[in-house]
Amino acid sequence: MKVQIWSDVMCPFCYIGKRRFEQALQQLDSKADIEVEWKSFQLNPHLKTDPSLNVTQYLADIKGWTIDHARQMNHHVTEMAAEVGLTYDMDKAVVANSFDAHRFAHLAKQNGKGDEAEEALFNAYFTQGKNIADHDALAELGEAIGLDKTLVKQTLATDEYAADVNADVMQAQRYGISGVPFFVLDNKYGVSGAQAVPVFLQTLEKAHQEWALDNKPAKLDIIEGDSCGVDGDC
Repeated sequence: MKVQIWSDVMCPFCYIGKRRFEQALQQLDSKADIEVEWKSFQLNPHLKTDPSLNVTQYLADIKGWTIDHARQMNHHVTEMAAEVGLTYDMDKAVVANSFDAHRFAHLAKQNGKGDEAEEALFNAYFTQGKNIADHDALAELGEAIGLDKTLVKQTLATDEYAADVNADVMQAQRYGISGVPFFVLDNKYGVSGAQAVPVFLQTLEKAHQEWALDNKPAKLDIIEGDSCGVDGDC
């Protein structure tokens, strides 16, 4: 059963949602049946990368908040992240356009490293303070998860996977997704936001039960005849 997850690297709730979903998935008896596919979403596609810009000031500017309120919000999400074992350092976060990071994620997905890429990108942005728009930084992340560093740099130097990112964004629009994280289970159930673990688990169980009924092996009407059995009797 496929679970599609739309997210953006710069979204603090997306990393928290990833952890809570993973915790729910670990409690699912049928977790081996679940295939997770990450999808691209850009909260601010027109954002210009500016490593010199303080992320607190950036939030205050785009949200119309005071600096103090922006700091309070960063502190709030940092505490939420800590509850699921994540360490956020918002003071180090680099304001960066995420489009090339999404292209990198698609390259990784093509090579069977989709989940590893998402984890690496979130960690790079929220914990390590790396510029996720920088091609050298992305190449290093790729090498760390088992991708060829040169391949990453060569790919990012072109427009490869740009169409894939845009296709994900368009699919999100068709679903009516206006915020992330957003989880689509078996193309039937949508879960918006970094929900509590029990919410994820309950929805996973419901979706899987229905999926299992729809995908159970066909029962054949058998016309018996002379044959040999697995025990050697003929």
